[in-house]
Amino acid sequence: MKKWCVDDVMTTAVVSVPETAPYRAVVDLLVANRFSAVPVADAFQRVSGVVSEADLLRKIEYAGDEEPRMFDGRRRRADRAKAGGRTAAEVMSTPPVVVQSGTSIAAAARLMDDEGVKRLPVVDDLGRLVGIVSRGDLLKVHLRPDDEIIAEVRDVLGTYLPKRGGSVQADVDNGVVTLTGRVERWSTTIVTDRLIRQVGGVVEVIDKLGYDFDDSAVLGTGMPFGVA
Repeated sequence: MKKWCVDDVMTTAVVSVPETAPYRAVVDLLVANRFSAVPVADAFQRVSGVVSEADLLRKIEYAGDEEPRMFDGRRRRADRAKAGGRTAAEVMSTPPVVVQSGTSIAAAARLMDDEGVKRLPVVDDLGRLVGIVSRGDLLKVHLRPDDEIIAEVRDVLGTYLPKRGGSVQADVDNGVVTLTGRVERWSTTIVTDRLIRQVGGVVEVIDKLGYDFDDSAVLGTGMPFGVA
């Protein structure tokens, strides 16, 4: 089964700015391209930070009031410092929230949600920028046609089920997979469902599988089971 990762959906023609890029040049870049943020890369193309619209707006928010105050917290002091920034390095958010090449789409989506960001720079093992992935990019997996999805679903079933016995049929409609048929054990239906949900483009699994032996009580004693 193919494991969909950020490499499959990311944009490789990445637009970035150097650390020395002037504030106005970064503004022009974001406005002209309708970007919400842009990665900042050093001379070796390693991502050192990200400049977002929010970072740039500090100059407007604190215009004429950039000097730190006695009771400012750490975040407020940082915001005031950005307000006086003149280059990308001085206004960027750091450390950058990035994702490594090969990361699963699910993991990237969780990271975006946890960090509250709309896009993630993708880096290689050396931290060099190789792509960028947005929320919209992560949804591309659900543009797969049904015939591609069903072919992979049947491949998964053909690999997993022969060792467990039973016969399972699968149909797909707009990404919704319906499983029918019968297998030997209840646990097989659970693992089959999990495997099919991992196929790229599957929106939902409707499990109509029957089974001959209910091993849920045995498994409930703490005995592990998996796909092996």
